[in-house]
Amino acid sequence: MRVITGIARGRRLIAPEGLDVRPTADKVKEGIFSAIQFQLDDAEVLDLFAGSGQMGIEALSRGAKHAVFVDSSNRALRCVHENLRNTGFERYSEVISRDSYDYIKSASKTFDIIILDPPYRYNHVANILPFAAKKLRDGGCIICEYEAEADAPAPPDGLVTRKTYHYGKINVTILCKPDPNDEEAEE
Repeated sequence: MRVITGIARGRRLIAPEGLDVRPTADKVKEGIFSAIQFQLDDAEVLDLFAGSGQMGIEALSRGAKHAVFVDSSNRALRCVHENLRNTGFERYSEVISRDSYDYIKSASKTFDIIILDPPYRYNHVANILPFAAKKLRDGGCIICEYEAEADAPAPPDGLVTRKTYHYGKINVTILCKPDPNDEEAEE
């Protein structure tokens, strides 16, 4: 596992062993970040269910301003801390040891990009999505990674589905919150 591109390109990342952590394959990661590349500059990113932190780190490498990493596993958080040290992104990050549901329900911050890559088979994406939608800024997007057998997440009020991508056993749906200022400019 590595950072694909940006200022930390090629840096190796570690993942916790023995957990329900499935590092996102490079092909999937490249597809996701190609789809949101123009939203990354100076973005505030939330990596829920962070695991190794690779998705938030990739966002930082590609120009995001700050990333918050949330996970309830101490082993996962140790990997996130080590990966941030190895990539030099510690000062652009906040690492929080907390249940992802508890965090998203009570967080006062809002984000430009929210990454949801929870453990599969538990319907986490559908359950946490309404809470995540409330923490998304206008013009922002939520990236949902889930198993191919699951239904695509229905967008909560205020969000629209930009696109769903299929990568073998993994699907990725990107949901966006339209920016009312952009709509006015188009009229």
